[in-house]
Amino acid sequence: MSNSSTGSSTPALETRTLGRTGLTVTALGLGGAPLGDIYEQLDDATAIATVEAAANAGVTMFDTAPLYGQGSAEHRFGTALRRRPRDSYVLSTKVGRVLEPAPEGRTKTTRFVGGLDFNVVHDYTYDATMRSFEASLHRLGVPRIDVLLIHDADAWSHGPEEGPKKYREAMDGAHKALVELREQGVIKGIGIGTNDIVYAAKYLREGDFDCMLMAGRYSLLEQPALVEVLPLAQEKNVGVMLGGVLNSGILATGPIAGATYNYTPAPPGVLEKVTKIERVCQSHGVALPTAAIHFPLGHTAVASVVLGAVKPNEVERNAEAIQAAIPAALWSDLKTEGLLDAAAPVPA
Repeated sequence: MSNSSTGSSTPALETRTLGRTGLTVTALGLGGAPLGDIYEQLDDATAIATVEAAANAGVTMFDTAPLYGQGSAEHRFGTALRRRPRDSYVLSTKVGRVLEPAPEGRTKTTRFVGGLDFNVVHDYTYDATMRSFEASLHRLGVPRIDVLLIHDADAWSHGPEEGPKKYREAMDGAHKALVELREQGVIKGIGIGTNDIVYAAKYLREGDFDCMLMAGRYSLLEQPALVEVLPLAQEKNVGVMLGGVLNSGILATGPIAGATYNYTPAPPGVLEKVTKIERVCQSHGVALPTAAIHFPLGHTAVASVVLGAVKPNEVERNAEAIQAAIPAALWSDLKTEGLLDAAAPVPA
């Protein structure tokens, strides 16, 4: 763990090493899903300005995927980043979903309300992985991608029957392709991207990975990854990027009407727990989202929290929040009230 220098009067963002990749990344990253129009259609100028704002704030960890907006997020990230020195940022994208042109309009639905007219086809085979990688390079318009992740080859995304089949296809095909690309020096790190802690552990046990992106399963609200995934990551020196640390919205907004959890309306039990967590945060003068951004970084396996944003001011707000001082008593009070796993490490 170290501090980087941006040459500005703004305090530098903390940096950490991303597992076996050897790459240095900022503890705050920018995630691409919202910039693929996941909840609302964005104009290109604002989306691109959001990526630029992250880079200007000192963020060096950028993660996107072909799925996000059926290619639009990769286009937007590339437009913002390719004008910068290539060694000034770390770029991660994903494989497992091939984009097929849909000139008559998309026939396959995704969660993304906007995006480009391409159909998303799940394909974790060796050949599809190589095609996906090359297509991402073209959409991004950059000569190099640093990290490639196998995206959602699990039961969370495909169901209990198809999940095992997709896992096997990914290990036999995509994993082999990524290992070859890494051995050739084309990419620096390979990993997985998943919301599924059961499959995350399977990949870590059986695969040869440098890093992983886990979404939603280690946050201020819930910490199931403490049981097996994070200990495995530590044991194997697999660097962890965390997405979904705001649990798709509720830890950003608080327990308001319409708050989302796992991309759907938050159920009563979640609303109740977040109400209690927020009350403790307020008693220490800390905003709920600020505590939510800080908490996961207490675990030594975690290299970066990769936060989404759709406007430049949201990026700037996240950069300010991650540098705020959090009183140690906040974490101890959450544990005392049974709102935080007693075994969870907390930021120093």
